[in-house]
Amino acid sequence: MTVQHKDQTHNPQTAITKIQSGEKMTRGDGFKALSFIHRQLDGLMDPLIMVDHFTMTEPTFGPHAHAGISAVSVLFEDSTGSFRNKDSLGNDIELVPGDLYWLKAARGAVHDEAPTPGSRTHALQIFINLPAAQKLEAPSALHVAAAEMPVIEGPAHRVRVMTGKSNGVVGATPPALPFTILDIALKANGRFTHHANFGDATWLHVIHGEIQVEFDGTRHRLSGDAALATHGTNEISLLSDEGGQAVLLGGAPLREPFVQKGPFAMSDADQLAAVVAAHEAGKLGAIA
Repeated sequence: MTVQHKDQTHNPQTAITKIQSGEKMTRGDGFKALSFIHRQLDGLMDPLIMVDHFTMTEPTFGPHAHAGISAVSVLFEDSTGSFRNKDSLGNDIELVPGDLYWLKAARGAVHDEAPTPGSRTHALQIFINLPAAQKLEAPSALHVAAAEMPVIEGPAHRVRVMTGKSNGVVGATPPALPFTILDIALKANGRFTHHANFGDATWLHVIHGEIQVEFDGTRHRLSGDAALATHGTNEISLLSDEGGQAVLLGGAPLREPFVQKGPFAMSDADQLAAVVAAHEAGKLGAIA
């Protein structure tokens, strides 16, 4: 299906917030997910297009192409075994629990990700829109090993700074635009505060437990099937009475129109038709 997404005009000086439940999705016996899609939130996910919180125990999708976006895999530390990532850039990496892999597909790339035999992958798959100026660039990729990620630790919180920065701690630099990904674990009565750039879009995604999110004098309670999107808030606190885990995603909204068809998100219909034709002709690359 092709979706025309229009430019959003949310006022960056005003905090706008919405809580959204995910859509359940399964594929065979080896894949289940909660999926969150941009059309549910009237632009509040921008620059995100889709976020899937999934568990995979066997190969599911096979090699497939992306264009106009970044496809980011965030593996959680409770995964077991390894998650093999192959792509048309020539990469063949067995990701381990806690790793991150960022594929900037841009004008087009093919990848395949699947757990190795006996493995269980618990992860987020994040699809981040690229600005029009980057959609036709050459694809590139970034692998961030769990052991290389800086950690912010306190008496009742542990935060992995996967990309971007928080509280003066700097993680990896994405191959696309600046973007922050924090894996936040809270113990009972834990609290963690993140200071975002004012006007950034922030996505708070509960992984397990119950998380309370506090900003602008209000508090929102989230469970494991919900996420919160907000624009225009810079101090965000996460709290948990009994302990829990959440991921914070943050970056500047693009506020650009795009046209989406499945794994492709291009600036207009002509650009989309061109990339679909290129894929059908085998011009987006192949996995060796």
